[in-house]
Amino acid sequence: MAEDKKKATSQPSSKPAAKPVQKTVAKPVQKTAAKPAQKTAAKPAKKQTLIPEDVAKIAASTAKKAATTVRKAAKTSVHQTAVAIIKVQDATKKMQEQKKAERAAAAKDPNAKKKTTWEDIKVMGGNLLSKMAKGGAMQLRSNAEEVNKLNVFPVPDGDTGDNMRMTIESGVAAIENLESDNLADVMKAFSHGMLLGARGNSGVILSQFFAGTAKGIEGVDQADPAVFGRALQRGVAQAYTSVMTPTEGTILTVAREAVEYAVSRITPESTIQTLFNDLVSEMHASLERTPEILSVLREAGVVDSGGAGLFYIMDGFNRVLNGEEFLDEEGFAKLSAKKKPDTAQEPDLDGFGPDSVMTYGYCTELLVRLQNSKTNIATFDIDALKAFLATVGDSIVAFQTDSIVKIHVHTLTPEKVLAHCRTFGEFLKVKIENMSLQHSSTVEGDKTEAPTPQKAEQAEPAAPAAPTKKYGVVAVCTGPGIEQLYRDFGTDEVVEGGQTQNPSTNDFLDSFAKVSAEHIFVFPNNGNIFMAAQQAADIYTAAKIHVIPSKNIGSGYVALSSANFDLDDADVIANEMTEALGRVTAGYVSPSIRDAEINGVTIKNGDTIGIIGKEIVLSNPDQHAAALELTGKILEGDKFMLTVFCGKDATPDQQAALQADIQKTYPAIEVYFIDGGQDIYPFIFVAE
Repeated sequence: MAEDKKKATSQPSSKPAAKPVQKTVAKPVQKTAAKPAQKTAAKPAKKQTLIPEDVAKIAASTAKKAATTVRKAAKTSVHQTAVAIIKVQDATKKMQEQKKAERAAAAKDPNAKKKTTWEDIKVMGGNLLSKMAKGGAMQLRSNAEEVNKLNVFPVPDGDTGDNMRMTIESGVAAIENLESDNLADVMKAFSHGMLLGARGNSGVILSQFFAGTAKGIEGVDQADPAVFGRALQRGVAQAYTSVMTPTEGTILTVAREAVEYAVSRITPESTIQTLFNDLVSEMHASLERTPEILSVLREAGVVDSGGAGLFYIMDGFNRVLNGEEFLDEEGFAKLSAKKKPDTAQEPDLDGFGPDSVMTYGYCTELLVRLQNSKTNIATFDIDALKAFLATVGDSIVAFQTDSIVKIHVHTLTPEKVLAHCRTFGEFLKVKIENMSLQHSSTVEGDKTEAPTPQKAEQAEPAAPAAPTKKYGVVAVCTGPGIEQLYRDFGTDEVVEGGQTQNPSTNDFLDSFAKVSAEHIFVFPNNGNIFMAAQQAADIYTAAKIHVIPSKNIGSGYVALSSANFDLDDADVIANEMTEALGRVTAGYVSPSIRDAEINGVTIKNGDTIGIIGKEIVLSNPDQHAAALELTGKILEGDKFMLTVFCGKDATPDQQAALQADIQKTYPAIEVYFIDGGQDIYPFIFVAE
């Protein structure tokens, strides 16, 4: 079946028996061993409140230190970066002077609002945490683009700042209307919102840091510096355990060293403000040290982007304690609800006519506010609700945050769900969609070819009253051609996303809920999306989720096309697909956005660089030459087939020229060109 599909999307070719693959292992970047930061035995007891510099300034300092160890081209890059940084610093200085003038003017005005500070506050409650969380989100929002620029590779795909911003904004949205001064309640809701909204590896680590902190203050109404310090230590521990192989010189190191230092300085006289002054001060210092630990940061002349994002968040927390006010005109709940414009077609209302029979049921989503007059909110049994939903439908997701319950269920009888929910609460939001229309729209949607009866049959979901099938597939894709290819190989739900658009944990949960299967195989297809997918898998309970560690759409496609869904054991299927990833070498070409020297490769702004795995292997002013050279490196070893996914920026002439040269240079290799339509990367290569 897989072979037929490939023939439908490329040139016919007889496929020889697979030979043992001698995989060319990409040479990893040599890292310096992580060393614990050595601190002097005694530091001055009096410490100035830190006025943080722009992260770009830190990068300039780092680049200056690195200038003596990199080659001449890299020095030129550092000089150009420093020039740009000076401009940013000048603008920042002017802004600070303007704010200083505004404060001076306000001081002369007898009617001016008095500045609120928390200099002598010994304990933190829920209201103060809410203000601090909002300040942290606003400070990161103001500097997210600077964090995005702290990209090791000089390609236009930096998104750490955006991922962390959207993650913390989801947390703030969850507490924006929460009227409680109970610290544990607010922190729990804040961390839960972040868990659901987490995007990218940095966002997941951030959410786990606050989730651990929330566990550290369970049952605590107010916390003094010692109690909150211990909670932060638990947050660091949970952040480390969330990563399969923790790497020092990253956000983990910045969090750990800052918390260790701040906790070590707590005394009976400490206040919440002194705790955060110390925390932010050491976070700043630790961030500067990250290039000393990771050579890839040192070569690129940047500090760790995740650590920078965490620094900005904690700096915002601290600014609130020091009296700075953050104005938010739009509101975080509104911002977090913003999504990319929906380009999907409207459902065809004719897909369900006067004589149609309801087969697929209704996708029912509810937001319910528990009512004291109807139930005991403190003892509300969410498991009992799930048990009821299981009697009327499937694809069930239900969870409670304080007095709000979120429900998702596929059911033939939504009226029963509505009536049951009215017994304990009132509706804040109701969404009911006829899945027969959704199915009709999917089958009749935009395709490059009319669906055959066989394809239509494969796409049909079973009735929602019972599990539709044993196996389902969810994949992250970008580009219409790639999305269609994945659907042709049995993908039930496509999560739109990629290098610069990382889906959230909640995006995965929503997709899981739309696949009525006992086992769901998930293809993140990006190393920066894997942790969000795994976090969603840990939360979801309506099916067994198997996350396949695919790092790009090419390797994910190979693993999916090799799957044998006729097997009874889902774990065996998952293991076989994971093993298939090990038989694949994948790479891509991308335009460079700055001068650099990385891994001994001299890169000029505007060059086309070739990347295999996480390593830059070449740079060439000519895109065609770079793509052809990268092909040779990818085909090293015993490879017999090459698939090339062409991006939206690759013209038909460029595709034809590259295909002709590859087939001429490597006549024994089966070559397939697929119009993927992906952004950023003109060509993605996958060799088997």
